[in-house]
Amino acid sequence: MNTELLFVVDENDCIIDTCARHIIHATGLRHRAVHILVFNEQGQLFLQKRSMKKDLNGGLWDTSAAGHVDAGEDYDSSAAREIEEELGISAALTLEPLFKLPATAAVGMEFIQVYHCIHNGPFVLASDEIDEGGWFSVAEISKRIAADDPLLTETFKTIWRQFEALTL
Repeated sequence: MNTELLFVVDENDCIIDTCARHIIHATGLRHRAVHILVFNEQGQLFLQKRSMKKDLNGGLWDTSAAGHVDAGEDYDSSAAREIEEELGISAALTLEPLFKLPATAAVGMEFIQVYHCIHNGPFVLASDEIDEGGWFSVAEISKRIAADDPLLTETFKTIWRQFEALTL
């Protein structure tokens, strides 16, 4: 059982408690997460295929790196930690916040701060988190999202639709 401690937050993303991750997920409490979109210089997006060992969305394609904001962290430090843990790169200085999604049932009751950075790899993928990764064109991703591809996580689809709305 995962005993990772996370902040519980209210509807305004203000901290109201600290609780174990498994309890937060089981009871649908609001909490915080980060997702990072890593593009290369050719404009392709790196996606990760989540490990089959993951308790949620195993085997599905997701953002480049992602994770919960642990108790005691803020969004920025969490994003820097996650990209280093999952992709083996230090990108803290180049991470740019893009937008924040509200905590809804569609995104697992997570306030999600989305970041962007440019990196060409190579990456050292965390084998306990990621089964594989690959570069995809923006056009291919948009086509897959429009077709509601079941091999993509629902959270990634939500993030990509917001990303597209901001970049049009």
